[in-house]
Parts: sequence; structure tokens; C-alpha cells
Amino acid sequence: MNINYTLPSVEQVFGEQRLDIFKTIGTKCAQTAFAEALGADGSWLLSSAAGYGDVCIVKGNGERAVGYASGGGGVRPAFACEDISRVSEKVVKDISGHLLAEYGEYPQDAAEKMLARFLEDEHRSGMLRKTGKVYLDVYEEYEYKGTKYVRVKPEEERAKWFEVAPLKWYYDETAGLLLCKSIIAYVREYCLDTVYEGDFSKTEVCRFLNGTFAEDIVPSVLRELTAEEQAEYDAYIRRAEARRNPYDLTFGQVTEEDIIRGAIESDIAVFLHGPSSEGKSARIRQIDPTCEIIYLRNATPDSLNGRSVYNQSTGEMIDLPPTWYKKVVAKCEAEPDKLHVVFFDEINNALPSIQGMAFNIVLDKEVNGLWRLPDNARVVAAGNDMQDSLAANQLAAPFFNRFAHVYINTTTEKWLAWAREYDIHPAIYSFIAYKRGETLRSTYDGEKPNADPRKWEMASKMLYATGHPEMLRSLIGEEITEEFVQFCARPVITLDRVLRGDYTDRDIEELDTAERYATTMGLSQVSDEDAGTVTAFISKLGPEFLAVFDSLRAHGAPDRWE
Repeated sequence: MNINYTLPSVEQVFGEQRLDIFKTIGTKCAQTAFAEALGADGSWLLSSAAGYGDVCIVKGNGERAVGYASGGGGVRPAFACEDISRVSEKVVKDISGHLLAEYGEYPQDAAEKMLARFLEDEHRSGMLRKTGKVYLDVYEEYEYKGTKYVRVKPEEERAKWFEVAPLKWYYDETAGLLLCKSIIAYVREYCLDTVYEGDFSKTEVCRFLNGTFAEDIVPSVLRELTAEEQAEYDAYIRRAEARRNPYDLTFGQVTEEDIIRGAIESDIAVFLHGPSSEGKSARIRQIDPTCEIIYLRNATPDSLNGRSVYNQSTGEMIDLPPTWYKKVVAKCEAEPDKLHVVFFDEINNALPSIQGMAFNIVLDKEVNGLWRLPDNARVVAAGNDMQDSLAANQLAAPFFNRFAHVYINTTTEKWLAWAREYDIHPAIYSFIAYKRGETLRSTYDGEKPNADPRKWEMASKMLYATGHPEMLRSLIGEEITEEFVQFCARPVITLDRVLRGDYTDRDIEELDTAERYATTMGLSQVSDEDAGTVTAFISKLGPEFLAVFDSLRAHGAPDRWE
């Protein structure tokens, strides 16, 4: 198939011939890490002249601008295609509603830090297998465990490694055009001349696209190894993996919940720090719904450690274990293959004598020196730090050092993700998202109700039960309730209406900017199953709102959005 690569024109991006793709997803465009390493800054070139010998570009913020013809910029290729099946066998419908095809391959994402360090070590030793392909006539391609990588070594900088992956192209069915999803390359000169008259075929960019780029995106084919070579290569892979991870560990980011679970599974007592509204006990209940909670602030020596009573018939003292211990033993014996949590809550607010008793339980896993906790029982404690509570007491150093410590911090992003999962009232979810978390918390003064994550959960229950937003002042205070009532009175289009198709184009047109923003925030609560329907609706609000929806739905996990 003979392909003539080009760049989109001003008319296709901003003018009367505007492509459906740009109407839906807007003109802002992501760039690959490889393009950024070469010099791309988020702007991308167009094929149109801007007058006075200049060239049209799209800035990083999506706005139209003018650039020098002798300068460079990011490259987002396009080419005409009447039948997408002739180009790609891998075609899917993107969440934006457009077809997304795979065609060709090119260096794109940066390799993870530890992998990049490993690949550099292997490169220095000369062990990495070359594919024989060279990108941009400079950067050699290497293969490791079935994946291809390219090495870029800027002057006086550490070498960077980029994974070679299939390129993704949006297909505009109306125009019969494939447009690269990202800025994937960078050229240093648009024209050799300082003047651009608009004949794209005579530009350096055109020569690059239909020369170097056209050759580079053809996937490399590795030479078939002989049986002996394959055996030697397999042995090299095994040795390389052993060098890369000599202790067979798993690397990557872990969440607070991961650490809590890891400590419990490891039989290490864990201490959860944070204000009383951060949902510490809720996190433990997610791990063990039947956990035994002991509020140490109200505990007595007898309720925590058990007591001795006099047996009149024998004249002897009898030791009786505390109630919580008997419950834990019963649960552990009934489910010997399951871990059961003993949760000491508000431990900082306990009297020093009670803290001392709790310390003995944590240290020895024994109660009063008489009754041992079952092997499948685990200890978790929680408390407010001294800056979070006037009633908190300092933990003694030996006690503090017996725990793994996790500091709970409920961010707005985490709360919204949790709220979606636990069916928080959509009006409350929308309000918190709309305010960007400003109203998730308010200052506690000891006189009036204040807002915090726990109060909003309570407010959700009250709103579901009564339907009266004014009642929330008893939970979150007068000022925030007033804001919430005003927000709820905005003429937004709710998730239920969008999923039912209960709206008209006029309903959308009558929404002002703030109302469109509020609508977008509320719709981000949609499930993954219905995300496509909602995305199609938000595209009618405008590309800037689609970008907001994209960001909020991803919640720091781009693979989910993809």
C-alpha cells in the first residue's frame, strides 16, 4: 500500500473542514516520552502556511499559533485511507467513540527506571541482542525478552531507554483520514528556507515523514536463531534475569492498604496514624469485616486484661479472661485458615496504665500473662497523633518501635474513588468533585459541626433517607450546607438522565460554563461499563470538559482510561 504521509491542515483542525476527531477530543495532544526526549514541547506542526513565510502550529494548550518556518516542532502524522481494514487488523472503538487502529511501530514510552538501569548495564557488557534496525539513522534497536527498546544518550546525561510499541491512529471516517493519536516525533527544521509558501511537499518535514519515518515504522523482523543460538540466548535471559532481580522480589508502588495487609500477613503489629475522621477502622474492616474492635480510651483494666474473682466453694481466686479475648478465640478456632484482627483503637487517648497493658499484648501476644492469642490472630492499633488531638498521649519509645507505622491521608482523589465504589449520594460526590476537595474538610472549633470524610458519608445516608439537603447542617455546618444547597439547585444533567438519554440538544445549549463543569464532575461517578455512553455525551459539552472528565476518571491510573 502506497502511503503519502502528511500533517493536518489549519482547515482540518480549526476551520470549516474541521475533522470529527477534533470536534470530539479537542486539539490538545499528548506526546510520547521519546518525542519529548528529542525536543518536543507539547506543540505540533500543521501543513498550512501562516502568511509572511511562517507556519501554523498547535500549542500545547490546544490553541492555534504561528511558528518560524526555519524552526522545528512536534510531529503528529496523518495519511488518507479509504479502507481501514487494508491498513490494520487491530481496530477498536475508543472511549471517545472513534475507531482506533494500530499501524507500524515506533519508540514511545520510557522504560521503568530499574529496567532502564538494567538494560544500560547489559548494553555496556555488549550482551543485548541488536535487531539490526536504526531509528532516525541514529538510535539502534535492541531486543530483550520479546520486547524491543531504543537507547537515547543525550550529551552529558544518563542514557534513556524507550520501549518500541505499535502506533495508534484515530480514524476519521467522514474524511477518510488516519491521524496519529500522539505527538511521536520531533523535527528541528520545517523548511531549509526561512520562508514557507505553503507547498508541503517541498518541506523537510514532508521528506522526513515519507522517507526516514516511513521506513522506521516498518516493524523489524529478527533473524531466526539456530537451535544452538536459541539455547544460548535462553541461557543468557535466565542469567540476565538473575542479575536484574537476584532476590526474586516484586518492585513497584504500594498503597497504604497494601502495607497494612502486608504487616497483617507477616504477623507484624501495625499502627495507623491520622485524625479520627480518616476512616482507619473502615480500612481494617475491609480486610477483616469481623475484626474485634477495642476502644482503649474507655477501657478499664478488667475489660482489657480480665479479672480475678473469689470462688467461695473452693476458697480460691479464679482468673477470668476478658470478653473480647473469648470472642477472638472463638472466631480463630471456627476459622483456623483465616486471619482475625484485634483492633486497639484510640490507643493514644488511653491512660498510661491501659497503654502498658496493651503493650504487653502487642509484645508477647499474651493477655495478662495468662492467655495467649491464637496463632491466626493479628494485632492492629490506631490513634490520633498529638497534633490531631488534645487528649492524645505520647507513646513510649519501646511501644512505638514494636509497630509498623502507616500514616493515613485521605486525599480528594482517593475519597472520590472510594465514594464511587460505596455508592455515596451523587449530589455529594458531584459537589466534592466540583469544589476540588475544598469542602471535604472544615476546621473543628468544638462549637459547631465541621465537615470531614466520615461526616460526608453520614451526610450521604441522611440525604438518601430524607431527600432534604438543608438537613446536612447538623453534620457539616451551616456555611458548607448553604454552598451545597446552592450547588444542588444548579440545572445540571445527572448521570441517570444521561444513561436514559433523557436530554435534548437544547438542554445542553442552555448550560453555562459552570453548569457544564458541574455536570462533568457528577458524571465522573459513572461505572466502567457505562463510561462510553457518558463520554459520548460529554463530547457535546466541549473538548475542555472531556479533558476534565478524562483526568478525573483516570484517578492517576492512565491504563484504566486507555
